[in-house]
Order: sequence, then structure tokens, then C-alpha cells
Amino acid sequence: MKSIIIGVAGGTASGKTTVSDAILERVGRDRIAHIQHDLYYRDLGQLPLRERAKLNFDHPDALETELLVSHLQQLQGGQPVEVPIYDFATYRRSKETRWVEPRRVILLEGILLFVDRKLRDMMDVKLYVDTDADLRFIRRLQRDIQERERTMESVVKQYLETVRPMHLEFVEPSKRYADIIIPSGGFNETAIEMIVARVEGLLGE
Repeated sequence: MKSIIIGVAGGTASGKTTVSDAILERVGRDRIAHIQHDLYYRDLGQLPLRERAKLNFDHPDALETELLVSHLQQLQGGQPVEVPIYDFATYRRSKETRWVEPRRVILLEGILLFVDRKLRDMMDVKLYVDTDADLRFIRRLQRDIQERERTMESVVKQYLETVRPMHLEFVEPSKRYADIIIPSGGFNETAIEMIVARVEGLLGE
């Protein structure tokens, strides 16, 4: 039976993971294969560390989306896949991978999910998490300093030089492809209940 693919997109630190976690909890983690698009960043091991940090990680070309599409096709065909593990501190893929088994629901999460047409067309439900830019920036600043070993100066510089411009060029326009736009992210109980009901309905079919 073909898997149902749900895409959760939105700007950086918009609350995509909060929405995804709510879906996982309510639909059931044992029924869902959860894959994050940003694990598919291209490995930059061929470059010195200083050069890696200068690259634009918010452009669609920074991600190996074709590999994600291939993995989704394998999962839909009933085959397990080895999802890459990305180290955000070194900008490299780990030698280890994460084994993902086929499930009735595949949940995708990432800022640029709706930009690639082939990937977008594979999704049965497309959700866009819409959060104010100032709140997203504060969340990103806290996350990158605490979890990704970045300095405040480097986070601000990256946000101004690539994150914000790429958001305006790619992420924000992709909102028009969404089936549901969720204001306030995972704190929007009404939207979460609607989404879970829709997924349960698709599973019933």
C-alpha cells in the first residue's frame, strides 16, 4: 500500500519540528517514517573548514534533494533506506547513517521542501508553518549558539547575508503550494487537530 507523504515547510525556526512532533505523537510514531530535509546537505569535506562556513546553506542547491526523492521512492516501494546524518558543526556528513523502515506515513520536514517540483508533487499533504520573522530570528540565534556551536556574530552575519535573502527568494514564495498554512506553529491546536484528522482519514482510505 502506497505511503502517505506529509511535508512540513516554513522559514528557519518557524516551529516545523514542533508541528512534526505533534503529528508524530497523535498519529503514532510507529506508523510514521520521519525524515528531515536538512540531513541531506551536501558533504563539504573537500573544503577547508573556514571555506565551508562561507557557503550559502539556504539555497536549494546546497541540498542533495535528488537523493531524498530516491529514498522516498524506495520507501514507497517497500524498501528501507539509509538516511544521512549531518554534522552542522563541521558541515560534513557522518560516516554513520540512520536506518529508516517503510511506514504508512512519511513525514518530511524542511525549509525548502516545496521549492523542488518533483519532491513537492510526491506529497499528499503540504503544510506551511508561518511565524513572524523577528521570532524566527531569535529562535535561530538561540538554537545555533546552544546546539550548533556558533557565535552570535556568525549567526547574525549568516542571517543577513543568506538566510533572509533566500527566505524571501525561495521559502516565502513556496507558501503558495501549501494545502494548509499554520499560523503560530505547533501552538495552533486547531490546525494540528485538523491535520491529524486528515491523516487519519487518508489512513482509513
